[in-house]
Amino acid sequence: MIDLNSLVAYTDSHLEADRFSDYCPNGLQVEGRREVRRVVSGVTASLALIEAAIEARADLLLVHHGYFWRGEDPRIVGPKQRRLGLLLGARINLLAYHLPLDAHPLHGNNAQLAARLGLAVDGRFGPGEGGGIGMHGHSETPFTGAEFAEHVRRVLGRSPLHVPGPGPVRTVAWCTGAAQGLIDEAARIGVDAYITGEVSERTVHVARESGIHFFAAGHHATERYGVQALGAHLAEQFDIEHRFIDIDNPA
Repeated sequence: MIDLNSLVAYTDSHLEADRFSDYCPNGLQVEGRREVRRVVSGVTASLALIEAAIEARADLLLVHHGYFWRGEDPRIVGPKQRRLGLLLGARINLLAYHLPLDAHPLHGNNAQLAARLGLAVDGRFGPGEGGGIGMHGHSETPFTGAEFAEHVRRVLGRSPLHVPGPGPVRTVAWCTGAAQGLIDEAARIGVDAYITGEVSERTVHVARESGIHFFAAGHHATERYGVQALGAHLAEQFDIEHRFIDIDNPA
């Protein structure tokens, strides 16, 4: 068991949440009970995840995609009312980290994706403090584009959209989620391939004209791993229970 304030303070510090200018508040978004014994983690604080957390008797829900995004309708109506009503009624804390969880060098989405794909990290790129939230590196074993697409499919459990480049895949840049706009910067680095979660119409043309393989592997699929790693770390740090619940999302 851990006091809520102590857990939140540790996690904020561990992820250096204060140094990020983000699209949403990072940290404690909804306050519940004061003592935390059981943590449920998931990618997005959807109604289905909240219901699963209630069934698991969680004290705290840890997510990558929480609430109160910049520019959204501030009214507590519709799906937002149902989600918040369930959380407040069950007295479950909601702890959410967006860019800080993307960027963390060990427990972050990008670091965890690299570990699962067997990519060595050589540096960072893109927006954000500390050199950017995206990463670039290399594979010790070269792949053809088709082989790398199959490798991604096996690891993530879904087939990526692959825009083929002209040669083998040795050097790779990646940034999870909706980071397709960083393909221009990835191409300037000179890598053979760029991996992200989503794709836009222009991304295909940029990939073809830049001579770079592009892989859109799914927003949800690329961002399942950071929150799992963080939850496991908190469980070990504070001797509390942790369970990851995956609410599947094809996007």
